[in-house]
Amino acid sequence: MSSVAVSSDLLGSFKFGTGNWDPEHRFETSWLFPPYVLFALRLLMSLYAFITLLFNIGYQCANIDLGGCEASRREFSYFTVLTYWGLAFYMLVASIHTFTYARYSMPLLDRFPRPLQALHALYYSTVTTFPFLVTIVYWGVLYGYGSAWFPTVYGAWTNVSQHALNSFYALFEIFLTSVGPQPWIHALWLIVLMALYLALAYVTKATKGFYVYPFLDPEKTGSLVAAYIFGIAAATLVIYVIVKSIIWVRCWLTEEKLGWRGKFAKFPPGNLQEIELGDINGAGIK
Repeated sequence: MSSVAVSSDLLGSFKFGTGNWDPEHRFETSWLFPPYVLFALRLLMSLYAFITLLFNIGYQCANIDLGGCEASRREFSYFTVLTYWGLAFYMLVASIHTFTYARYSMPLLDRFPRPLQALHALYYSTVTTFPFLVTIVYWGVLYGYGSAWFPTVYGAWTNVSQHALNSFYALFEIFLTSVGPQPWIHALWLIVLMALYLALAYVTKATKGFYVYPFLDPEKTGSLVAAYIFGIAAATLVIYVIVKSIIWVRCWLTEEKLGWRGKFAKFPPGNLQEIELGDINGAGIK
């Protein structure tokens, strides 16, 4: 293979793509649930996440002993909270796309410009990767093992919601939707996003005077700061590879072995050429 061909393939991986976008409507369907059920489940999970986030803001503002409104403002520097907002908005946006597909057989996502469609796919990769990283780091590094369980019901509820149920959301999208494995280039963008968050963490230290996570403080961890940072980056890549592999196995098992190619709004995806031409006349719901 010539160097020109290699260079072309490498540059091609950074493009948004020119082919027909998601002709099988994988981002709006499930191999198990009909579209309206998938819409309702995604919307319900979105509402729960938003209620959790907004209640936390109000509850902390109303309780000075928890830090008041200043504590609520500080939370926007935490990776846990930012990724939970990301989950809440993803489930909301995904539910809208699912509803428009179920109602009109043409999801809103299909009307978006290609860059926004590509960003939605990357968004999916973030919500199926970052929640596991949050869960692992919190319960494996930050939570004090050997200590008593959270002293208040509020503390237990908010921490379980943001550090355990977040991974449940990710598992739902991985196992129960029809979304296929995402491209390898997403692994690079996930690392870029982590680097941007790291910059935010140190900007927070410079402007607000505190470290969002203790292991980022060189006075406490010394030279291990770099090890923690590279370890989290490596963990992100490993999680992405595992998630991508699990999705591939799910697609292989449900579609190739069991023949469950998805539950569709008004017609199953037929010949790709027919889909591209908009000449679908098939009827019936699996």
